[in-house]
Amino acid sequence: MAKIKLTKGELKRQRDALKQFQRYLPTLQLKKQQLQLEILQQGLAIQENKKALAKKRQAIDLWASLLADPRVDLKLFLKPEKLVTHLKNIAGCDIPIFDTLEFQVEEYDLFAMPLWLDLAIEAFKEVIVLNKAIMVAEEGISILRHELRITTQRVNLFEKVKIPEAEENIRLIKIYIGDQMANAVGRCKIAKRKIEELILEEAIA
Repeated sequence: MAKIKLTKGELKRQRDALKQFQRYLPTLQLKKQQLQLEILQQGLAIQENKKALAKKRQAIDLWASLLADPRVDLKLFLKPEKLVTHLKNIAGCDIPIFDTLEFQVEEYDLFAMPLWLDLAIEAFKEVIVLNKAIMVAEEGISILRHELRITTQRVNLFEKVKIPEAEENIRLIKIYIGDQMANAVGRCKIAKRKIEELILEEAIA
């Protein structure tokens, strides 16, 4: 702990600092709670998307053998063109939120291609969209966790260092000033008694 001045001016400065810390701490604690809640909600959304993804893949497995058809190169019809997201502000922290994933539209001859192609394209688009939604959510969680670490460090700094330090400084200064005042009163009494003794001696003489 840095050495402090044991003065009334320093006492006021420490009191002002303590008030500022105590006023700012609840805001930090609220921000920490909001970040934790959003991380939880984003994590649940990821779990739901992963469950949906697993079900979609299981469904695809039932007809995956059809993809061996030499007439079809499914990759030609699954070209993502634009990822659409928006920003969500959580306690001053911006995270990306998935909206949609747009694909290039590829035309093909309905008579030359197998009947199952439309269903296959839609099924694989859903898989790609779910994967992208999970990636965006994971990016958001990464941003939130970074902000949460910083906020938690600040909360701990205020709770465990700054506030106790200011309170201890105030206590020490008040004790010192109290002692100084008591000593001053004692000196005044001694001086008064000596003056009275001198006056009495002069009166006797």
